Amino acid sequence: MINKLDNTDDRIAKAIFTIFQRAYTIEAQLIDVLDFPPLSRTVNDIKNSETLFYSYHENECLAAVIEVDIKNDCLDICSLTVDPDYFRKGIAHKLLESVLAITPVSRAIVETAVANTPAINLYKKHGFVEYKRWTPSHGIEKIAMSISAC
Repeated sequence: MINKLDNTDDRIAKAIFTIFQRAYTIEAQLIDVLDFPPLSRTVNDIKNSETLFYSYHENECLAAVIEVDIKNDCLDICSLTVDPDYFRKGIAHKLLESVLAITPVSRAIVETAVANTPAINLYKKHGFVEYKRWTPSHGIEKIAMSISAC
């Protein structure tokens, strides 16, 4: 069910892009913003990314993608998106749990919009705690969370 993806493959990059577009469109509505930076990411941006992508498949369909970066014994969760057709099935929980289990790091971090209550609740269920809030130049208030000893 959970596999590492080769984001340099054109077909896979397009599939990741599609999930990102579908999920981030819903998130933009949830947090009530018109200009949401993740929606400006292109297929080429995904293909050229040096981050790692893992997938969750259901019935042979790509249902969710988590993108991570590992540096200095820290897992940075860059994105965690679930296709809207698969919302409310516990898929984000399963994907996050699996990636935390297979990644030998001492700390994991994630950032999301303060208004993204579902994401914040998911991370809290996994033991993440808030360590910072700020508003970047795009104007969307953000929260950073972390967990130790993954």
